[in-house]
Amino acid sequence: MNLRPRTDITEPERKIGMRLIIGDGLAAEAMITLTGGAFLIAMALLMGANNLQIGLLSALPTFTNVFQLISIWLVRRTNNRRMVTVLCSLLARIPLLLIGAIPLLFPQTGNINFLIFFLFFFYFFGSIAGPSWNAWIKDLIPEQIMGSYFAKRSSYTQGLNVILSLAAAFGVDYIRRHYPAYELTTYYCMFIAAGVAGIAGAFILAGAPEPQSYMDKENFFKLLLRPLRDNNFLRLLIFNSAWVFALNIATPFFTVFMMQGMHLSLSVITILLMVSQLTGVFTFRMWGVFADRYSNKTILAISGPLYIFCVIGWCFVGIYSEMYANIILLVLIHIFTGIANAGINLSLTNIGLKLAPVKDAVVYLSARNIITAVFSALAPLVGGILADFFESRHIQIDATFTGPHKSKVLHLLALHQWNFLFLISAILSLISLELLLLVQEKGEVGKSIVVRIMRSSIKNNLKDYYLIGNLISWHDHFRGFLLRRKSG
Repeated sequence: MNLRPRTDITEPERKIGMRLIIGDGLAAEAMITLTGGAFLIAMALLMGANNLQIGLLSALPTFTNVFQLISIWLVRRTNNRRMVTVLCSLLARIPLLLIGAIPLLFPQTGNINFLIFFLFFFYFFGSIAGPSWNAWIKDLIPEQIMGSYFAKRSSYTQGLNVILSLAAAFGVDYIRRHYPAYELTTYYCMFIAAGVAGIAGAFILAGAPEPQSYMDKENFFKLLLRPLRDNNFLRLLIFNSAWVFALNIATPFFTVFMMQGMHLSLSVITILLMVSQLTGVFTFRMWGVFADRYSNKTILAISGPLYIFCVIGWCFVGIYSEMYANIILLVLIHIFTGIANAGINLSLTNIGLKLAPVKDAVVYLSARNIITAVFSALAPLVGGILADFFESRHIQIDATFTGPHKSKVLHLLALHQWNFLFLISAILSLISLELLLLVQEKGEVGKSIVVRIMRSSIKNNLKDYYLIGNLISWHDHFRGFLLRRKSG
């Protein structure tokens, strides 16, 4: 297998490489779908995991990003980003096979600790592969189509996620109902299938060409400090760190809340997650077009407040006595979460790539991932501790109507254990979003202009989406209200 970079990549070869990257993305998405999300949480709970261990499992993917320093060292030493990416991807995906073999390797002592142990190495090697992959792809994909290309790639991977998640969820629920003793064995088999898919994806990725590049050979630690001396990139790091910390306090516990708090089946939870995925698939291309035409920062300023609105909505889930009312609220939350996440994920990825200088891309992107990893990993652990703290605490606000013939109690708000986390997350997210105003992006267009254009575009394509135009402006109205109160 020839993994050496080249200086003479033709346009047809570049296009073939772009298709291979999509192929690897599909294989990686199958791997992630079968080993993450609701399936990993359900498996961990079945193995007896507590809130802190759930937080630890959620923290591992981001905590291991601190090891991306190794990626920088390897790329500087070899000047071969493809080799680093492919080999580390292979090493990352072998532990998935070992997790599937836990019943054979540790028949008497297999438990949650072995799951955490092997997942650490899965995320560890994956974190090393990440920066070299980002820097490689930044040179391979033309900047003018980067937004639309990744939107296309994401729409394919999210579509696969929908199909595979539904099939796996209904399969697990069937086994849970008819063969409950084999539920844990089913999860082990899913890890083996994920490992096979991941390894196949690494070999597909190896076929994509790499443009030759060279990193500066200056002092390693001075090189790492370079992104921190870039004031604009530093402001992006501050915003990104605050944002991921605020979100990850609550995000890992949405699924736990639905499983333990609302006692929903895995298939129902998966369908709700798929609703979010589908809306993300349908809106990825729209966000990508607007990001290329205007700016990623503007898209973040629109999708960020919409996501905060969804987090606030979680505080009201479960307060209704009728289950169908809670399900309707969950569906609405997942619809708008999918729309918001599509814009947030696409923009955060692209703005990091865009603000990073070409020759130092791997250093800048690694610095961003390492710094945000600390806050992103800390947040679920804090969330797990807070969930235990609020377990015996409860706030309920009711409106009571009393008449001569009938009395009615309307539940306005009920906060308990997980709902407290959701409210705290929403408040911190709202505060962190203000830091985005300090980031400057080339080609930035005013948010109000983009909102107006989006309203017109969305209304022309699907009139029902006109509601988004009003929702995405609420953050400005709220901020203006606070300023008026302060000046008054």
